Amino acid sequence: MVTKTAADTRERILEAAAALLVAEGRDGLSTRAVSAAAGVQPPALYRLFGDKDGLLDAVAAYGFDEYLASKRALGSTGDAVEDLRRGWDLHLEFGLSRPEFYVLMYGDARPGRTSPAAREAEGMLRGIVERVAAAGRLRVSVDRAARLVHSTGMGVVLSLIATPEAERDPELSATARETVLARILTDAEAPSGSALPERAIALRAGLDGATALTAAERVLLAEWLDRIADA
Repeated sequence: MVTKTAADTRERILEAAAALLVAEGRDGLSTRAVSAAAGVQPPALYRLFGDKDGLLDAVAAYGFDEYLASKRALGSTGDAVEDLRRGWDLHLEFGLSRPEFYVLMYGDARPGRTSPAAREAEGMLRGIVERVAAAGRLRVSVDRAARLVHSTGMGVVLSLIATPEAERDPELSATARETVLARILTDAEAPSGSALPERAIALRAGLDGATALTAAERVLLAEWLDRIADA
């Protein structure tokens, strides 16, 4: 259990680390510099965060808090596809307005390791994609659609961050977004579930609620539906 004093110290360290990150970049986040800026001894930092990776993860999550607040405040339009577009645009806005935190979240990818903040963002994206699938608008599986949206969006943001602001293509993000959506979405004018893969994807999205099946049966059916969806 974290005491109030420990919680206050943790918050002070994160505030100091966030300020250093913005001012000096990731290289400024040495444990000595963060400890000095927060007015604590290095052992206190290690007690609260474990090691430097733990501190970096916590700083990324701290910077991501504003993004989460904005995303929740965005709400839902009731149209899952439109919510997917708005989520993409908000992701871009977060990355370009807080590039240091974005790079901390996504710029140090290593096999088997993703920052908790990045995992939370990916989980929120998947939730929207599952709603698109339930509406019968996906032409590929939820997993494939979520990976395409995430990887393309992340690549666009990192590319724009690396490009001087005056040289950025203002249409790059929207073009990439619509290209990905054209690949993963069915035609809005087509009757919902008119093709077998779309039917399989929509059924897969609601499979967890199929109480008439056992858990093992749901796993097996999910595998079959995923194979049909990605055929």
